[in-house]
Amino acid sequence: MYDFIRGPMVWISIAIFFGGILWQVFRFLTLSQAIEEPKLKRPAGLVAEVPPAGVGGFLHALKLSIFKTSPGMIIVTSVFHLCLVMVPLFLLGHNILIERAIGFSLFSFSERTSDVLTVIFLFCGLFFLYRRLFLPRVRIITSGYDFLMLLLATAPFITGLLAYHQLFDYKTLMVLHILAGEAMLICAPFTKFVHMVYFFAVRFSVKGEWALGSGNRNW
Repeated sequence: MYDFIRGPMVWISIAIFFGGILWQVFRFLTLSQAIEEPKLKRPAGLVAEVPPAGVGGFLHALKLSIFKTSPGMIIVTSVFHLCLVMVPLFLLGHNILIERAIGFSLFSFSERTSDVLTVIFLFCGLFFLYRRLFLPRVRIITSGYDFLMLLLATAPFITGLLAYHQLFDYKTLMVLHILAGEAMLICAPFTKFVHMVYFFAVRFSVKGEWALGSGNRNW
């Protein structure tokens, strides 16, 4: 069973993950449609407001974004998501396994760096848990599903940290760590985690208040 979990099951999880991502991209394209920009004539004498260029333009766009209303939440969320992606990708132990499997690996963080980023990630998770439990406006829209998603995201990091420091039985923790990672990969395209796809798809291709691109599709 252990050999299956750390062997074939890993590849099955990866295949489901990427297959689910492709399916969600296809679903996005079928649920949205391309729009044609209306060609409007500018009235004579009317001067369009042009946003400043360079750093000024960036700050101007930032001022109009969600950073203006909730900067702390956006910072914690950004750090959480960056660590969620970077730590597994650039973890030394993961890359050693990848190199053994396919003969190629990515750049790796030092073990110390990965350890610190994991702790930062878990503190961000505690921040989200605190909001779910004690912030009335968040608690009222929170269900057991939200706690399950938070557990699914943090479980690979918790078990990995405990295994790395060998605080409990190492083999048991490694089995739990691998299963937690596989569960997250399998569930990601079919749960709330799918926002990792729709964030980019919507922000860069759909016109809207928080669009990051010009956008030529309508949802």
